[in-house]
Order: sequence, then structure tokens, then C-alpha cells
Amino acid sequence: MREQTAQPRVYDVLAEAFAQEDVKTCFALLGDANMNWATRLAERGCRMIYVRHEHCALAAAMAFARKTGEVGVASVTCGPGVTQLMTALPAAVRASLPVVVFAGEAPLRSAWYNQGIDQAPMVTATGAAYHSLHFPSRMPTAIRDAFVQARRERRPVVLGIPFDLQNRPWEGEPSLPPPSRSLAGPTAPLPPSPQEIERAARLVAGAERIVLFAGLGAVESGAGPACRELAARVGGLLTTTLPARGLFHDDPFCIGITGSFSTELGLECLQQADLVIAVGSSLAFHAGGGGQLWPNAEVLHIDLAPRSVSQGQTVARHHLRADARLGVEALLAAIPARERGWRDNALAERIRTEPADSMQFEVEPGLLDPRDAVSALEDHLPVDWELVNSSGHCSAFFAQMPSRPNSRFLTIREFGAIGNGTAFAIGVAAARPDSTVVLFDGDGSLLMNIQELETIHRHRMNLLIVVMNDGAYGSEVHKLRSEGLSEDGSVFGFANFEGIAKGFGLDGRTITDVAEIPAAVEAFARTGGAAVWDLRVSDKVVSRITRQAHPQRR
Repeated sequence: MREQTAQPRVYDVLAEAFAQEDVKTCFALLGDANMNWATRLAERGCRMIYVRHEHCALAAAMAFARKTGEVGVASVTCGPGVTQLMTALPAAVRASLPVVVFAGEAPLRSAWYNQGIDQAPMVTATGAAYHSLHFPSRMPTAIRDAFVQARRERRPVVLGIPFDLQNRPWEGEPSLPPPSRSLAGPTAPLPPSPQEIERAARLVAGAERIVLFAGLGAVESGAGPACRELAARVGGLLTTTLPARGLFHDDPFCIGITGSFSTELGLECLQQADLVIAVGSSLAFHAGGGGQLWPNAEVLHIDLAPRSVSQGQTVARHHLRADARLGVEALLAAIPARERGWRDNALAERIRTEPADSMQFEVEPGLLDPRDAVSALEDHLPVDWELVNSSGHCSAFFAQMPSRPNSRFLTIREFGAIGNGTAFAIGVAAARPDSTVVLFDGDGSLLMNIQELETIHRHRMNLLIVVMNDGAYGSEVHKLRSEGLSEDGSVFGFANFEGIAKGFGLDGRTITDVAEIPAAVEAFARTGGAAVWDLRVSDKVVSRITRQAHPQRR
């Protein structure tokens, strides 16, 4: 550690304030306005993951926060460092992820600074919070309060600190304020009211075909076992949102994901449902929240903040305000077991054996049907590896891996942006350094931040990237074809990911036959390290949701 001067600088104290918040990992790209602080934070024992693009610093911190349950921490410099966050910030806001970003600001003493920009309006426009810290002695308390706000509001907080102030000698109090965790004692989960339980029990008693629909709130509250028991008691089925995928992975009456990536059988069952019990779910549009997937069902929403309207749609007329686990357990205690419902051996067999999408396509020689590739990966990837699903057309196929528990799965898709997958995988690898991480991504998405392969190599992450390479931006090419328009702007040809990976120091492999996948998995499990697998897939295979949303014009 470099010897410090007798009088600490402001950045010394700011680093100490972050260290006091028990920040053990920070994702950063250094510049004038954050490099001194970041250096001091690293000297205090914080593991610094230095990425190649500011967007990836924040995106990795988002995944780290989701995977650990802690506040993610990222750092960028002022001006262009902050503007690079404008795609990741709204994604973090909509995914309700607590993140604190240490960002610089232009020096106050300068009449003009070439990287100076009014950062606050841009950040707040994304839904994130922004605080300008211009009074040095107040800065440690403001940092503490940022962690309080990020946890309480479950959204990113960006701290703008002029770097000339950071470099001044510290003249404030010698001691720091108490850390954020000391300000709030333990809180008990919120139980439901007896009146709401009574109404909910009557609603359940009058229903014949019930579906238990669980979201991340059910995962976080530990409501999974109670949901299983309630579904069994009423003869109902189980399903989850995409982020909660795998919560019921080993239950024979789980119909998989409900929403854009529902299976054919899942859609058939939802059409027949007369009651959907949504547990800890936001009932978002892409999860069928407007009732488009269950047109004949009433909806009971069990949540700490149950909703009537979400994303412009009426989503639930019946509400039970409670912690997800306590709400389901109280409902269980209020209703008797019954033989009605739709559980039988025949349905369980259909759930086990029927494909998610039975549509037939003509696949060109030498290319893969992406569904066959995913099936082979499902069969051969070890169940204890960490899986990360990105966005884009390919994600509809990669979502169909039903045997994986939720604890081994991560997806963040709330803003619908591609190009995040590599950073998300880096965040998961940092959160689970002793595990193997597998990123499923598309070629267009991976190429957006291909520079982070160097980050993966430099930090020696145990990370496998599986690229579904159709030589195009898949969603766009299918939409253009459906409109009868030229696809030239969305087709780029097959990038050589094997060669690209090797150029960054990673292992690379091109796979054109699903029969190669078992041996490839076995070899990677034996050697570990980092690798990119280029799965050459046909762009003739169109996902079910794309076919439904963009039917071919006749």
C-alpha cells in the first residue's frame, strides 16, 4: 500500500465511507474524476473489477446486486463516463435493483471544462436518483444515505462529486457517521389481515381451475414451498415469471414460464383457468398481466403492494396485501383440501414430454435448429452451473430449460435492451467466484460489448459464453420479413467467434452439430477457464412469440 500523507484527502475519506458500508466488490472504469477514490478503495481491500466500458460497469453491478441481495457498486468518471450509463440505468430502475454509482463531476474551480455536462437531468430522466455532493464535510453522510435510499427504494443512486473537491485536504470530522445498516433494525414480514384472507378463501372456494403464478417476490420471501402446497391442495397448476424461472422446476405440475415465453401446453392451460393467484409478481405486460393469456380467469394478487393497474392495463380485481410467503400460508390455513381441479397423470405426462414449441421449420444443412441446441445443453450442462440469459430473439429459445432451479438462473430484461449479457455474466461470476457461469447470448448482442472478453480473461473468470449465431439481428430480421420489407439492414453474416475468442485469449469453438455438445461440455467441465462457443443456427426458425406478434403478411 502506498504511504499516505499525514493529512488525508477528501477521496481518502470517501473511500473509507464506502468501505464502512461493507463494499467488497466494485465494478469500475477509471478516469480523472474517480481514479484516486477507486485506488484508495482498492487499497482498503475492495475487489475492483475493471471493465472496458462504463455501461458494463453498471450492468455488472446490477447482476451482482440481483445475485447477492446486496447493494451493487459501480464507478465511472464525469461527463462521457456518466452519459454511457443511460441504457443501463433505466434497466436497473425497472428491475428494482439497488445500486450506488460513484460518479465524478466536472471541477467547480474551472470556468469551462470539456467534459462538463449537467448530469443530473439525464440521470433522473431514467428514474434513478442523483445527488450532487459539493460540501466535503457532508459527503460521508451523503454516501451513507445513498445506501439507505438504494435499499429502501430498490433503485440506483448516482453520486456526482467534483474531482477538484475530492483532491482537497480533508478538514471535516475525524470520524465517520454510523453505517447504513446500523440505522434500521430487523423488520418482520407483513402478515395479511383476517378480512382479506376470508375474501380470498371465498374466491378460491368458487374456482375450479386454479393457477399459482409466482414472481421474484415469491422467490425472495421463500414462498415457493407454500405455493406448491396451495396448488396441490386446490388441484391447481404452478407457473412463474421469467426472472423466477425454476422456482418449481421439479414439480410435475409446473407448466413453466408464463408470459412471452409460455409453452404451447402452458398457453392451453391458462386459457382454461378461472382463477390466477399471482404471488409476488408485478403482473407486467410481458408476463400476461393484462389478462391476455388467461381471458376467463379472475386474478388474486398477493403482494406487499398489490396492483389493480400495471403498465396501463387492469391486472387484478382481488388483492391480498401481505408478505408473499405469509399470505400464501395464511390462505392455506383458511381453505380445505379438495379433489376438484385438473391434476391427473395424463396432464403430468404431457407437461413432461411435450415440446415448448412444436412448429416445424426447414433448417439448412450445416446449421442448427436453436431448439435442438438448447435441448442438448439442457441435457448435458451440470445443474449446479450458474446460467445467465440475455435479451433478443435467442432468449426465447434459451428460456426453455425447465430442469434448472431458480437459484442457478439470472435474467434482467425489463428495459428490453440487448448487449447486456456479457456484463451480467461478469456480475454473476464476481458474485459466485467458485462456480461456473454460462452466458446464453445472441451474436448481435455479444458483439455490442465484445471488448469485455478481455475483462473476463484478465480477471480469470470461469465463464462459458454460448452464442446463438444466426448472422443477423434475429428479432429485426423476422419482423422485416413479416412486413415484406428488405432485411439487408439486419443481416450481417456469421462472425467468427471462435477466432475472436482466441484473439482475446479465450478458448473458442464452432459447433455445427448438436452431437458435438456433450463432448464439448465434458471438456469444458474438466478444464474450466473462459470460452466462447459459436452455435451456428438457422434464421428460418422463428420463436413462437415472434410468430404471434408479427405474423407473415399474405
